[in-house]
Amino acid sequence: MKLFDVYPLFNIEIEKGIGSRTYDKQGVEYLDLYGGHAVISVGHSHPFFVQKLTHQVEKLIFYSNSVINKFQVELAEKLGKQSGYEDYNLFLTNSGAEANENALKLASFHNGKKKIIAFEKSFHGRTSAAVKVTDNPKIVAPVNDGLEVEFFPLNDIKGVKQSLEKGDVCAVIIEGIQGIGGIKIPEAAFLQELSNVCKATGTILIVDEIQSGYCRSGKFFAHQYAGIRPDLITVAKGMGNGYPIGGVLISPAFEASHGLLGTTFGGNHLACVAAIAVLDILKAEHLVENAEKVGNYLMKELKNIPQIKEVRGLGLMIGLEFDYPVKEIRNLLLYEQKVFTGATGTNIIRLLPPLCLSLDDAKLFLEKLKAVL
Repeated sequence: MKLFDVYPLFNIEIEKGIGSRTYDKQGVEYLDLYGGHAVISVGHSHPFFVQKLTHQVEKLIFYSNSVINKFQVELAEKLGKQSGYEDYNLFLTNSGAEANENALKLASFHNGKKKIIAFEKSFHGRTSAAVKVTDNPKIVAPVNDGLEVEFFPLNDIKGVKQSLEKGDVCAVIIEGIQGIGGIKIPEAAFLQELSNVCKATGTILIVDEIQSGYCRSGKFFAHQYAGIRPDLITVAKGMGNGYPIGGVLISPAFEASHGLLGTTFGGNHLACVAAIAVLDILKAEHLVENAEKVGNYLMKELKNIPQIKEVRGLGLMIGLEFDYPVKEIRNLLLYEQKVFTGATGTNIIRLLPPLCLSLDDAKLFLEKLKAVL
């Protein structure tokens, strides 16, 4: 049997990682400015993280959600406190796509409506119930359980309000910062007005913080720059620092009942231990502050590089837009300068490094990028 060929692969086999560095099977060192799609939050092979997982593996990896799991309780308490959402509840999943799927179901169960509003070039996963990427704001795409989704341009409050006022919209789902969409940031005023009109029309506001959350933006969640409190918040990626875990933060307006949602592996013992370790490291090492400081430095310096058309982002979620395709730049960075970066679309380099990225490593990246350009 062969692998199903759906991913373009670099001709590099990574064997280990430490902090913001990875190493291939020949021992060649690479600076990691991508973190596996923002998955590596506290750094590769963090000793505290490794110790906690190793200890738990020796005891128990998984048992079903039919028994008490003290780690789920601890995770919910710590996540609520560190994120500022202590009064919310937590439902644990295996991934971001599953988190969004359950958020959409919860919204539909709550108000009985079947229409979803999302935004152009948004991405909320690849399951049957999650919204797909689109460049066409007029597409109405069928999704699971009879739901349908209508797309609007990001920050188009007029169009969204007109649709919401019809009274048939179940939920609006929006990324804290668009990732695949090109590191586009919803305007604070737009989010504030969106939150108000959702409340006025009984529409559930879902903020997808799967890529932009967990301190990456310089706040725990990117939407906190706008001072809003969504009804549902979805998380994953950096939540487990490479171990698969996701979740939905659920406002007190939603009432739980047995059988309402379900999952086989979501919230398993090892995943919860990984997520707790991440929260402990984020707090102990002040990584939200580091993301803001190093991210601000990087964006300031990147804006002084004339070949870059535009620099967008918050914290350590940064997009570099060029007037031409970036494939050659990325290849030169990787194969000559030994730096991993990401991309979205044809002309945008995406930077999503571990949140422990130091100022020295940021300066090193800038030197290597300038050498390539």
